[in-house]
Amino acid sequence: MNQPIHRRFVLRSLTGSLATTLALPGLSSLRANDIGSGGVIDSQKGAGTGARRFVAIGNLLGFQTSQFFPEKTGKEFEETTLLKPLAANRDHINVYRGLDHDIRGGHFAVHTFLSGVLHHESKNRPLGNVTIDQFIADEIGKQTRFPSLTVGSEGGIHGGCQLSWTKSGVRVPPITGPAELFEKLFGTESKERRAQMVRANSLQESILDSVLDEASDLSKRINHEDKDKLDQYFTSIRDVETRLANRKRWVDQPKPEPPFDRPADTNTVDDLPMLYELIALALQTDSTRIATLEIGGSFLPQNLGIDKSYHGLSHHGNDPETIAHLITLETYQLEQFNRFLTRLSELQDGDQSLLDSTAVLFGSGMGNANSHKNSDLPIVLAGGGYGRGEFRKVASDGLAKVPLCNLLLDIAHRMGVETDSFGTSTGTFS
Repeated sequence: MNQPIHRRFVLRSLTGSLATTLALPGLSSLRANDIGSGGVIDSQKGAGTGARRFVAIGNLLGFQTSQFFPEKTGKEFEETTLLKPLAANRDHINVYRGLDHDIRGGHFAVHTFLSGVLHHESKNRPLGNVTIDQFIADEIGKQTRFPSLTVGSEGGIHGGCQLSWTKSGVRVPPITGPAELFEKLFGTESKERRAQMVRANSLQESILDSVLDEASDLSKRINHEDKDKLDQYFTSIRDVETRLANRKRWVDQPKPEPPFDRPADTNTVDDLPMLYELIALALQTDSTRIATLEIGGSFLPQNLGIDKSYHGLSHHGNDPETIAHLITLETYQLEQFNRFLTRLSELQDGDQSLLDSTAVLFGSGMGNANSHKNSDLPIVLAGGGYGRGEFRKVASDGLAKVPLCNLLLDIAHRMGVETDSFGTSTGTFS
């Protein structure tokens, strides 16, 4: 009699960048003993100059939409209180109103900002609740040292950054501060450390080979229901395999020279300008072409002289003083976003600027935190051929409603990813 499957394959990186546990799901139709892949490593290096890039910045608690959205559409839109900080880059931005995911869930739905799909409803979807950054990274990420960079915090509401998710439904843990991000981009390892990484990669590849060989054998002897479970498991393995292949390819390639000394971590508010600067440098050095930054619950008002909690302020109850505090917070965030756009516009990328090469999405999965609404999301899209200095308002309900995923699908197309749909898209944004 065969014994129940019980082996757990633990793939743990000695460098800490690929710590993953792969356990075979329970298969009711089969009892077996235990359970990979070689994978072809694309040796093509990133083209760098002129390559398309994408950055997404998400705010966990939204913005005061009454002071964000203009009234006039087109190029003549007025500068509202919260759009004034973007005045210097007005010609490089588009502001959108009416785009959302038609989802309810308040704080527990903000993680859908870049996916359009609630995590707990993603199980039976072919691509789960993958976010647009990871969706694009799966296609083009092997061209750079880092397929993508996810920057945020592990503190605040929900206990950590929720902006990026893989096809296998796994939250991408964030790089949590400028010191860590600097080390990732510019830190160099000793010869001994590199040798240790090579050994770790070899061990993990051997384990993956064994895992996939045995899982492939199991797939021939299970029913349809369990085959779906195993397919999801294969997706998880392929995620690990892709990351391992990319890491092997770059282990002996020198990193760029750092332009300044390693910065110190202070707090989320004061660190925000440096995080933006390091993301700009990551794009400029072609270390990555995809990055996300979440401004989360650890963004503390006290560091802007406001003795209140961010979450508490977001439930303002229309109190004028509380709203004024929120405007201070949100203005600061938009000022730093504007500085980031200016910085990208100053960096040359061949015969154009880095901003011309980079589509930068800014917004939130929360429309109105006071009433916990995930509709009518504040959206700004800059650079990358998008920014025309326009305010575009689309139908927010009915048959003419335009999902935010339509815009995300268009971004994927411009990044060179050929796909007919993404998330809950109904077509491309026009």
